[in-house]
Amino acid sequence: MATHNYLKNIKISRLDNGITVVSEKIDHVDSFSLGFWFNVGSRDENETNNGISHFLEHMFFKGTRKRNARKIAEDIESLGGYLNAFTSKEHTCYYGRGLKGNLEPTFEVLSDMLQNSVFSSKEIRKEARVVIDELYDIEDSPEELIFDRFESAIFNGTTLGLPIIGTEKNIKNFTRKNLTEYVRKNYTFNRMYIVASGNLSHSALIKLAEKYINNSFGSYSLPERNLELNPAGDLFIEKDSQQVHYIAGTTTYGFNSKKRHAARLLSYVLGDGSSSRLFQRLREENGIAYQINTFLNSFYDVSTFGIYLSTNEKSIHKAQKLIYEEINKIKNRKISSKELERAKKYMIGNLMMSLENTTNRMTRMGQSIIYFGQIKSPAETVREINKINEDDIKETANEIFGNNKLIRVILSSKNLLMQRVA
Repeated sequence: MATHNYLKNIKISRLDNGITVVSEKIDHVDSFSLGFWFNVGSRDENETNNGISHFLEHMFFKGTRKRNARKIAEDIESLGGYLNAFTSKEHTCYYGRGLKGNLEPTFEVLSDMLQNSVFSSKEIRKEARVVIDELYDIEDSPEELIFDRFESAIFNGTTLGLPIIGTEKNIKNFTRKNLTEYVRKNYTFNRMYIVASGNLSHSALIKLAEKYINNSFGSYSLPERNLELNPAGDLFIEKDSQQVHYIAGTTTYGFNSKKRHAARLLSYVLGDGSSSRLFQRLREENGIAYQINTFLNSFYDVSTFGIYLSTNEKSIHKAQKLIYEEINKIKNRKISSKELERAKKYMIGNLMMSLENTTNRMTRMGQSIIYFGQIKSPAETVREINKINEDDIKETANEIFGNNKLIRVILSSKNLLMQRVA
């Protein structure tokens, strides 16, 4: 899917009620992706209601005043489309995909769900059991659990440290009043973005918003999302597991910093992909880890950067030693221009390939308008990536890995929290 003239096909309007409408017209596809975004997530919760954003994501599909859960699904699937949703720490998105010509029925169903859901006590109790099962699945999955606990440790004492899914106690205690009050305060016009990509017109999208969005959403001033980092220390999680799961990580630049691109390139060089340093050193040369990769998980004002691996008990000490050796190498010696160029091409290739379907394009636009207040073109992102040089990577590595500030989280069947490596 071509990306030239990317911004030429994108239009942005702010309606009188405060809703932002964003569309991208792509004539040569036969489908569209439509997302209703709200700039609210688990970061906007507290200890008492943690998990409510995610729980609401489930409940909006459970019936409105004119549709039950089955009818919601049938009205979209009978047209060859589908509905879905996701909750993150900073936003929630309800989206549908369909064939061109079915924009209005998809829009109508989504708007009905978000404005007319009944949140019956019976459905709340039933869905609580489903979400608790989902929570147990996370608890039973070391790969998921360790990342939740890592973010709880790294964002200790802040709402970013709260798990998206919440706690079993909270999930069991949510009431209709809790849900309706949270929607009233947080699902507001000034937090709402209607974003679509595909074979559609901007004017049609605006007309649908004017036709189907009533005054059910208020408009309130948005509280600031404060971030006072006070990370906890190393953490050991005792869990019956055949493998040892390990994360060493810290915080770095968020979406609001152009330095994030350098952090992403550093991640590619160090541990993203089969040609990366950690993959080659630990898996190919030493054969001691099936899973080894770096990650950069970004929010508006901060990201987590870390290294994750799983290996056996006998190999974990050696694996940690090799990881720190590679960290010290990238801190002390500039990478070659050839290695940097390979990382840039890998990063740009991933970006361009992600634009091959309308849902990814819609998601990219949604995040861009929320985080930057505008749509950044792929060409602009590529220019920013190509400006980064070898000195930038070395400087970023020293800023991220300096002062021995990595927090380690280890999950295994017995306490293997080992000494730090200098």
